[in-house]
Amino acid sequence: MPILALQGAPSSEIQRLLLECARRCQGAGLRVAGLVEVTDGSDHRLEDVATGARYDIHQDLGSGSTACRLCGAGIAEACEAVRRQIEAGCNLAILSKFGKLEAGRGGLTAAFAAAIVERFPILTAVASGYDQAWDAFSAPLSAIVLPDQAIIASWLAANLPPKS
Repeated sequence: MPILALQGAPSSEIQRLLLECARRCQGAGLRVAGLVEVTDGSDHRLEDVATGARYDIHQDLGSGSTACRLCGAGIAEACEAVRRQIEAGCNLAILSKFGKLEAGRGGLTAAFAAAIVERFPILTAVASGYDQAWDAFSAPLSAIVLPDQAIIASWLAANLPPKS
């Protein structure tokens, strides 16, 4: 499967695994394009694993607000930057997750699509409750697995170019 999706642990744990994977692959000389979600206190950002750039993904709506805090502009900017990196060429795309926005064909959908078109392996997460939307988007190219280092390592070995 050229797409491996993690599910079954807290988001912070999955994002940590994605970032660790990106750093290991980069340390091995591979080109990794992607975004992981990082949390600084109550601030949530997407971090570009190649450049270190950070994009705000939540907006402050005030303490009494019950509206969705996602910041579409920050997510769109991050997606566009990573989409360009993917189209320029990489060995692996790591995309933080497929969730509410992606199910509606927004969010990081363009980055996912670029990696699929270019036939680059994708490591990601699927937010709980979005399995059917994910399957409609990615089947038969993907598998959902528990976030386990051994599973990820085996998938990487099968989907990344051999070391020269």
